[in-house]
Formats: sequence, C-alpha cells, structure tokens
Amino acid sequence: MRNVLVTGGAGFIGCNFVQYWMEQHPDDLVVVLDALTYAGDTENLSHVWGNERFKFVEGNICDQTMIETLLRDEQINMLVHFAAESHVDRSITGPDAFVETNIVGTHALLKAARQVWLVEGFPKTDHRFHHISTDEVFGALGPTDPPFTEQTPYAPNSPYSASKASSDHLVRAYNKTYGLKTSMSNCSNNYGPYQNAEKLIPLTIGRILAGEPIPVYGDGSNIRDWLHVRDHCRAIEKIVLADVVGETFNVGGESPIDNLTLVQMLCDGVDEVRGSAGGNGESSRSLITFVTDRPGHDFRYDIDSKKIKDELGFTPAVKLDEGLRMTIEDYIARHSSQ
Repeated sequence: MRNVLVTGGAGFIGCNFVQYWMEQHPDDLVVVLDALTYAGDTENLSHVWGNERFKFVEGNICDQTMIETLLRDEQINMLVHFAAESHVDRSITGPDAFVETNIVGTHALLKAARQVWLVEGFPKTDHRFHHISTDEVFGALGPTDPPFTEQTPYAPNSPYSASKASSDHLVRAYNKTYGLKTSMSNCSNNYGPYQNAEKLIPLTIGRILAGEPIPVYGDGSNIRDWLHVRDHCRAIEKIVLADVVGETFNVGGESPIDNLTLVQMLCDGVDEVRGSAGGNGESSRSLITFVTDRPGHDFRYDIDSKKIKDELGFTPAVKLDEGLRMTIEDYIARHSSQ
C-alpha cells in the first residue's frame, strides 16, 4: 500500500491522474495538495471527493514547513509533482509567478522530501519523488529535425519552459547529490477532460459553440504532438512503479499535427456532434481568424518515446481523432449541465 501525495491535483492533468490512480489502486491513500489558483478547482475532484482513501489539502508548494508536516502526518512515501504554472502566454506577460511556483516551489518540495525521507528516515518504507515536466524544455525543432529524445540538450525559449528546465535540473541534482529517489517525465501537449479553458483545444471548442472567432497564431503551421491525458496517466503509473530511480522518460502521443489542421478537426468534430455552426448549415471553419504570432513561438515539437516503449512497455492507446471526439463530447456535456 502506498500513501501518495499529488501536488496540483485539482488541476487538469493532476485531477485525471488522481481519478486514474484511485481506480487502479483502490487501497492506496491519495492526498491532493493544491493552492486553488485559476488553474485548480475542487469540482475537478468531485469523482473522488467522498472516497475514504482520498484527502484534500489547500496549500502552496512553496511552504516547506507545511509540506514536511504533511509528509509526516500522512506517512507519504510517493510524491507525484504536477503543480506548475504552465501557460506560455501568461509566462510572457508575468514571468515572476513561473519562477516562484516552478522553481522555488519545486525546490521547497525537494527540500521537504529530503528532510523527512532521508534525514529523518520517515516513514520506514521505500520512497519516490516523480516530477512531471514538458517537451518545451528542449526548445524548438525545424521541419526536418529528428524528434526530441532524453539526450536532447535543453534549450528553453520561453519563461515557462526556462522555469521548467530549472526545476528539472533541481530534481536531477537532488538525486545525484543527496540520493533522493527521483524519476522524471517530459510529456508532449496534453488534452482531454477538465483542461483549463484558456488552452488551445478547450478554447477552440468554446469559441465554436459560442459562434465566436477562433484565434490561430501566425499562419497556423506550428506543429505539436498531442497526448491524451489518460495515456499520460498510464505512462506515469508505469514509471513510478518501476525500478527506474534517477531516470527520465519522454512521453508522447505519436500524434504530431499543425495547429491549423487541429483547429479544423475541432471545427468539423463539433459540427458533427451538434450540427454545423449551431444548425445554420455553415461550417465552423468560417470562425477561424489568424492573429499576430506570439513572441518566441516555437515552431515544432515532436517527441521520441522509444525509451518508455522499450523499457516499460508503454504506448499511447488513444488516437487523436478518437480523443478529440471524446473531448468535444465531454466538453459539451459538462458545460450544458452548468
């Protein structure tokens, strides 16, 4: 039995992980720590709220003393760290919050884990600190460059990716210097239920349903690899349960696509589910509006997941067209009930 602390568990990927983990490991205790900023909502945890093996704590990951107390009181022996500022546009206009949460906050967690698990030796069980990172720390790819691997040098281009790169280095350092049992995953773009409304896929779906212009940066040629959040949860599970201390794994969805094509797929998908452009017979593609490209917009991300496939047997199960359809249906169902 494990006692698992999930930071950022009221956010998008975190709440999906909590639901997945409690389905697969019903005997484990799961404690969510979340500051409930704009990106977190306790409603995202409604599916587990009444479970006796679930606890919620509102708090900030920068509070090292509070975290140490939580690790002791709940006898935490596994920490899965999702909590982060993650929206690139916000990092451009307000980078300070990204430095504070992603760097200072991650360091506070590492210090607390080292104090309780290594210095105090509590609880007397094996431990694991798993850190969720992003493919954006590797920078940008050109049209013909090979996908990112675990050996790709870091070259972050935004305050967001720079802050995540820094946190990655701290996690690695605490493993190499102090012997903290860490692991890390760098994922591609996630999508699925409970994603914050300002992210590309839910933003696009919302604009289509409202009949409002859909903003597309530049000419829409920027390419991203898309990973369904449920597949990401499966990948994390494989990593944290394996004997891979000190290892890093890339996790991709094997679905690279340019932004314009993705938006067009969403337009067609929404039209199919609820009728063209709200029933007036016009394609929702007519709502697509090209806007000025954002500063430092990386052209292409693509991730090589060969290591996790070969060593841990993970491959994504959700195809992009299937996942987008599920996401559209979930979005419509969730918002129609509000």
